[in-house]
Amino acid sequence: MHILVSNDDGINSEGIYLLVKELKKIADVTVVAPEKQMSAVGHAITVQYPLRVNPFYKNGEFFGYAVDGTPADAVKLAVKALLKDKKIDLLISGINHGTNTSINIIYSGTVSAATEGTILGIPSIAISLATYAPNPDFTFAAKFAVKLAEFVFKNALPKGTLLNVNIPPVPENEIKGVLVTHQGSAFWDDYFDLRRDPNGREYYWLTGKFINYEVDDLSADHTAVQNNYISVTPIHFDLTDYKAIDVLKKSGLENLLKTLDKD
Repeated sequence: MHILVSNDDGINSEGIYLLVKELKKIADVTVVAPEKQMSAVGHAITVQYPLRVNPFYKNGEFFGYAVDGTPADAVKLAVKALLKDKKIDLLISGINHGTNTSINIIYSGTVSAATEGTILGIPSIAISLATYAPNPDFTFAAKFAVKLAEFVFKNALPKGTLLNVNIPPVPENEIKGVLVTHQGSAFWDDYFDLRRDPNGREYYWLTGKFINYEVDDLSADHTAVQNNYISVTPIHFDLTDYKAIDVLKKSGLENLLKTLDKD
């Protein structure tokens, strides 16, 4: 099995290092990841500037390729250029430092790297450790990633579907199990904190509070993680609201052109 690994925390992050270390026990691994922190960039790709790639070494050994672009850039470049003559059996994005549940999925560079892999026809997984605490322990998350990689390699995924995985930041013996979940409706209640720099100039810092109204629904990703379950959410890059199609047709939207005044 050949696994492509990327992330959004940057190629020098602890999460990707431990993930690769574990995955190398079962597969050939190639790392192509952003050269720096790229959290919350979503599925942005670079079209106005060139992309540069540099070999990256860790502890004196070659680790992978650092791309001066976004997570989606890194995956697209890996598949279409750097590894174009090599079959990729699986893509794993992570291990992200922070939660990627509910509305965070939309913003997540981690999920977007996996989404890009899915668009390119590669079975893909995004995996996150659900904590923002400094210096978290990624050991169990990396071990679980190996088991999940083996599962996906053997069982495949539906076309166009990727797995978004969030792991509770608790000791292994406190993990209650694995739940297949849906994307929850929790969201950020954002606000901007107005501050001043040392020169007295105003600037804004985005902050907010994460609100979850599904506190009793274990089928929701964020709630499952809060209750010490590993959340595995199948998601698709097709954003069509199929239920709304019939509603809009019945409302007469397709006849809107007929209501325009004729000159």
